[in-house]
Amino acid sequence: MRKLEMDELNRLSVDQFKQSDKVPVVVVLDNIRSMHNVGSVFRTCDAFLLRAVYLCGYTPQPPHRDIHKTALGATETVTWKYFPTTLEAVEELKAEGYSTWAIEQVENSVPLNRFSYNQDSPLAVVFGNEVEGVDATVVKACQGSIEIPQLGMKHSLNISVAAGIVLWELVRDRKNLF
Repeated sequence: MRKLEMDELNRLSVDQFKQSDKVPVVVVLDNIRSMHNVGSVFRTCDAFLLRAVYLCGYTPQPPHRDIHKTALGATETVTWKYFPTTLEAVEELKAEGYSTWAIEQVENSVPLNRFSYNQDSPLAVVFGNEVEGVDATVVKACQGSIEIPQLGMKHSLNISVAAGIVLWELVRDRKNLF
């Protein structure tokens, strides 16, 4: 076994990335505090060729060196938009035909391993604040909630870890990507 060299990875250029067809998924960040978490989510969205990231409330916005530190350039490739409130972002997405789902532990949530959707239809997933989660008003505005099943005592994950798990599950069955 041999580790691949950078030139063997067939990476897209920034222009190629921007021109390519994206997976119709938008990630909405609801009042995320950590710039490192924001950067990590950008990087994950780039890795999975997602449509956009919506930054809401006091979620930090690029350019900032602490976001760049973990994004590693993904803020230049992934489309992003800022909204004063997460509810405004969710309402705009719904008006554009997106199915909106909070990533949260609530009554009647759908376990991630049982969540299914039409992969050709636009989907938005809302990730919440590191301490408070997704705001209750935003949860009510969403079509439903997806929960990552967990076995340990904490029953919570860092937002960037949760995003990686959820977004992989949303793209892994796409035959045209792999």
